[in-house]
Amino acid sequence: MEAPEPSNSRKYGVPFYAAAWVPSISLKSEKESPESEIDRDQSGDGDVFADDKTLPSHPTTAVNYYVAAAGGGGEGRSGISNALILAHFDFESRSLSDQPVAKYGTGSDLPYRMAVHPAGDGIICSFPKSCSLFKLDIKKDDGDQKLGLKLSQKVLSQLEDVGLQLALKFNNEGSLLATGGEEGNLRVFKWPSLDIILNEPNAHSTVKDLDFSPDGKYLVSLGGPCRVWDVTSSTVVTALPKGNDEVFVSCRFSLANNGNMVLYTATVTGKGGAIVTWDATTWRRVASKLITRDNITAFNVSANGKLLACGTTQGDVLIINSTSMRVQKIVKKAHLGFVTAMSFFHDSRALVSASMDSSVRVTVIEEEKKNGMNLWVIIFILLIAVAAYLIKNGKFDKFELPTFSSG
Repeated sequence: MEAPEPSNSRKYGVPFYAAAWVPSISLKSEKESPESEIDRDQSGDGDVFADDKTLPSHPTTAVNYYVAAAGGGGEGRSGISNALILAHFDFESRSLSDQPVAKYGTGSDLPYRMAVHPAGDGIICSFPKSCSLFKLDIKKDDGDQKLGLKLSQKVLSQLEDVGLQLALKFNNEGSLLATGGEEGNLRVFKWPSLDIILNEPNAHSTVKDLDFSPDGKYLVSLGGPCRVWDVTSSTVVTALPKGNDEVFVSCRFSLANNGNMVLYTATVTGKGGAIVTWDATTWRRVASKLITRDNITAFNVSANGKLLACGTTQGDVLIINSTSMRVQKIVKKAHLGFVTAMSFFHDSRALVSASMDSSVRVTVIEEEKKNGMNLWVIIFILLIAVAAYLIKNGKFDKFELPTFSSG
């Protein structure tokens, strides 16, 4: 008998290539008591509203959390739709909505990659020939607000007829957008004006991944070689050397615990999937750690820099402590197909992952538990207890404490 699907994992009928959290959204209802109202300004979650004029005058407010995912069956007549979906996640019950709360069909065009604007200014999807911007649409329905998706009236003219973009990335401020094409063209635009500030037609044979540094000064691009660009001067700072059996599959900037900037590259080696750490000042390799015997197909880093996440060809999800490079949590067979995308929640307490098996999964991350007290602390406490017992019974002068060698 097949085991029931866990509440934090759902299949939505679309093979997914991209997934991400959307900024927290406050939806208001006129059906509940005003006593439970949460002031919008007090929620502090970067709430997104389609149009303030649509809000009821005396509603209750609840902060809701959603994940977006995109994918489909492509141009073929497989009967599998191409779509962008939104699903609701409830942190209290740790459950995803049974069905998408919103779904936007994209016809015969497959949405292959996706980037969510960090301040809520929409979701960009890349299609076989162009990119389109979608907006969150909040509609009033029987006194409640319902979330939907709509195609923005803003035409991304600079991204029309540019071919398939395999990588899309906003910087942390949402003021820059980087795109990397299947044909190897790397572009960086100002957002939302789309004024181009970097255009390198031959950055790679194919651009497979991109990431901005936390301060927005650097951009790393990957496609065969891994190159670091100075965004301001539009020049290559360095090209990172790879080992003999290494293939770069993903790249992410982060801040280490000491505040220094680091760069991680997920790699496929002859032994499996590994993570390489680079010093983002000298651009030298600091360390390399084999994480899994399987190949890594998706990779990301939490906003606080404390956690890394890997998805594998076997559908496993691994969460790694960035300081010790030890696997903190592993979800075996989180997906039945290989993991295509993953994204941490903004406060690093959860990870969303998606797969070609049409599933979306949210893994809630617990604080790492210590493996009990230090052995020497336990021994010391036991010795104190023994000594106290002997003193109480007048036998301490006959008892000799053992000595321990640190070796």
